[in-house]
Amino acid sequence: MSDESLIDPLADDDLPPALEACLETGGARLDKALSDIFPSLSRARLQALLAEGVVTRDGQLVSTASAKALPGLYAIALPAIVSAIPQPEDIPLTVLFEDADLIVLDKAAGMAVHPAPGSETGTLVNALLHHCAASLSGIGGVARPGIVHRLAKHTSGVMVAAKSDAAHAGLSALFAAHDIERTYLALVRGAPQPEKGRIVSNLGRSTGDRKKMAVLKSGGREAVTDYVVEQVFGAVAQKGSRRATPPLAARVACTLHTGRTHQIRVHMASKGAPILGDPVYGTGSPATPVRAAIAAAGLTRQALHAAVLGFVHPVTGETLRFETKPPEDMRQLEVGLAAL
Repeated sequence: MSDESLIDPLADDDLPPALEACLETGGARLDKALSDIFPSLSRARLQALLAEGVVTRDGQLVSTASAKALPGLYAIALPAIVSAIPQPEDIPLTVLFEDADLIVLDKAAGMAVHPAPGSETGTLVNALLHHCAASLSGIGGVARPGIVHRLAKHTSGVMVAAKSDAAHAGLSALFAAHDIERTYLALVRGAPQPEKGRIVSNLGRSTGDRKKMAVLKSGGREAVTDYVVEQVFGAVAQKGSRRATPPLAARVACTLHTGRTHQIRVHMASKGAPILGDPVYGTGSPATPVRAAIAAAGLTRQALHAAVLGFVHPVTGETLRFETKPPEDMRQLEVGLAAL
């Protein structure tokens, strides 16, 4: 048997880089102590590495940043470096319209729009780079080529992307001026009151949780949403009265006049009707029959779908309007809610 056959198939060059350093004196917070012996890493970066489970002391895993540091040999297995430039990936797309300047598609729920921590691959940008090839290169920057607006990863529906500089500039101007028709369908807990109205508020980062958006009394940016309750589910008429018990759920059409992050999700929650399945803004629990309908439908995301997108083509001047039905999980949920 030759020596070559004994070589580990995972060569050293394939392993993530590792850092090692000795801590002579303990007692300080672990993240602070590590920042002293690993000066090339910020304290925030070290906290993230501890949480990822890639830090050891004398071969034993350590993960609590606030724990007291003990003397010993600390090693950090740094994750492999990921390219900041998205790569083309052969991912199927549902294309509604395409010409030399832009592409309109029906984004699937679960697909992030562009690479970000936790979603480095499998994004819409990766798919567009493959589908559009060189025509998308450089439009809007290398990190988010062609992207002029976004849908949340778990929101489905109609999106447009630019394939030329002229389209990118024109679409960006339309979105900035809110000269775009955008209507979303949402299945919500209960129903907003009144059944039709306009929500105007300032939206910004929540002071209690920086990962969430919130309605703010001051600061933030103005957000405007028109809504109409299209159907209610689970409302039962009371005997001898025209009044009914409050509905358990409803289908609501929301039209955006601004495009703030998580705007519809925050606005519906602010009306006491959070979107079903929303893990971030879905405060409170739906009624038992609604939870059963969610489970039966296999819904594992917020029940929100970008149903309508209309705009004037920024290059040809043609009026375009696209409308798609919600995907199967929302359709099945609505069937289940209708049976309540």
